[in-house]
Amino acid sequence: MRRLLLLSSLAIGLVIPLTPVVCFAQANASQTNDGFNLSSVDALLAKGDREAASGNLTEAVKSYDKARNASRSLLSFYRDLGGAFRGLDARIPRDMDQKGRESIEKLAQANLRLAAVYRRQNQSEVAVPLLVEVVKLMTPSTADGRKAYQQLVEVGFVSTPYAAPAAAATN
Repeated sequence: MRRLLLLSSLAIGLVIPLTPVVCFAQANASQTNDGFNLSSVDALLAKGDREAASGNLTEAVKSYDKARNASRSLLSFYRDLGGAFRGLDARIPRDMDQKGRESIEKLAQANLRLAAVYRRQNQSEVAVPLLVEVVKLMTPSTADGRKAYQQLVEVGFVSTPYAAPAAAATN
């Protein structure tokens, strides 16, 4: 009996750390054959968009949260993988850096969409941290950064509007 308990606890200890990635991969297997990558984040964002459009805001929040978590994980994995190849093959770190930038953009998009859902539910206090994160990630010189800052003005979190310089507004 003691041996069975030990084996069970070992098995649980080995499975639990893998659960989020495994569950994510299984959840997306029916949506896309691409696996765990930027395309799977796009699929989650599209699913959230469909759910938000149909008024199913609870499910939209879940999809956008999954997209945020996946984007963060991908960003970390791309950085780690790129670092492992630094000094060995310059193409791989360059590719991983590009994928990391795309992951940041997906994270910002998920945050903007999630903030929109929370604003729609009159929960500005939940939307504000998401919008601030977008401004930090993308900077106010990008379209998403300006959009997030404008929403912060609209909810009354900040009062000073940002007028982007003409050259920066082209982004």
